[in-house]
Amino acid sequence: MTNHSLSEIFDRHTLWVEGRDGGRQADLAHHDLRRIRLTGANLRGCRLAGSNLAGADLSGADLAQADLRGAILHRAVLEGANLTAAVLRNADLSDARLVDANLSGARLNGANLSNATVRGASFRGADMIGAALCACDLASADLTDVRISKSLDTLALELQHAIFEHERWIESGGRRGARADLDGAELSRVDLRGVNLSGASLRGAVLRESALSRIRLVMADLSGACLEDANLYSADLSGANLGYACLRGADLTGCRMAPAYLPTGRSQVTDLTGADLGLARLCGTSLISANLVGANFDEADLDEADLTGARMMRTRMPPPKAVLNGVLSGAFRAAAPAVW
Repeated sequence: MTNHSLSEIFDRHTLWVEGRDGGRQADLAHHDLRRIRLTGANLRGCRLAGSNLAGADLSGADLAQADLRGAILHRAVLEGANLTAAVLRNADLSDARLVDANLSGARLNGANLSNATVRGASFRGADMIGAALCACDLASADLTDVRISKSLDTLALELQHAIFEHERWIESGGRRGARADLDGAELSRVDLRGVNLSGASLRGAVLRESALSRIRLVMADLSGACLEDANLYSADLSGANLGYACLRGADLTGCRMAPAYLPTGRSQVTDLTGADLGLARLCGTSLISANLVGANFDEADLDEADLTGARMMRTRMPPPKAVLNGVLSGAFRAAAPAVW
């Protein structure tokens, strides 16, 4: 992208922010903007999801309400930047400079802030559930009303034991430990990143706003579970039962929900019968052959989702343009059984 085209995009964006004729919201999602200099730029509400902004100079920039989900901001300079209510879910802010930045109300769940400099920064009311904070000194930052995740060791002992024994059961091929029975368990805002709960029973469990990125839930039973606003980035839900589960607002970016294959050669599809995925983010999610009968995808983001072979009867989907970039099977195009 040339400097001229970028300048035109930003000029139109400024007009859009000001509500003037000829304005258009800037959409720079998934662009390579490494080491770009945007000091003091007006990027309020700009779409930058998935963009590479490594080493960029955004000091003093207005990024309020900007969409920076999954953006790479490694070593970016955001000193004095306004990131109020910005969406930074799963963004890489490692080694970034956020001195005196305003991140009030920002969504930083799953973000990587390892070794970031946040001296004098305000995180007032921010969502930091599942954020990685290794070597990030928060001593002088404003953490008033910050929402953070609960670690496993804060759970009731029986829940800790069940998860530990389940991982032993998985690792030993069933020779040691025991399959976890977590039906109805209260696990809201719990940090379960990378945990292997494949085959576990979590029927009716409450995992609202939990940090579940890269969790393994292969063939797990999550029927009727509440996963509202959970972060399931790159999770493996192959063959899982999510019938009538609530995944409203959940982040399922890059999630695997394709069939699970058994040693016998048989396969088990992911079941989302009657599940609520309204407002969920499913960018790049694999839903190959999934059972989506009666599922609700109202206002969900299905950009680049793979729906090949999915069962779609009585499925409520976003308008066709919202899934234009998705990979849809010929059968789905021809039969169009979904409720639009």
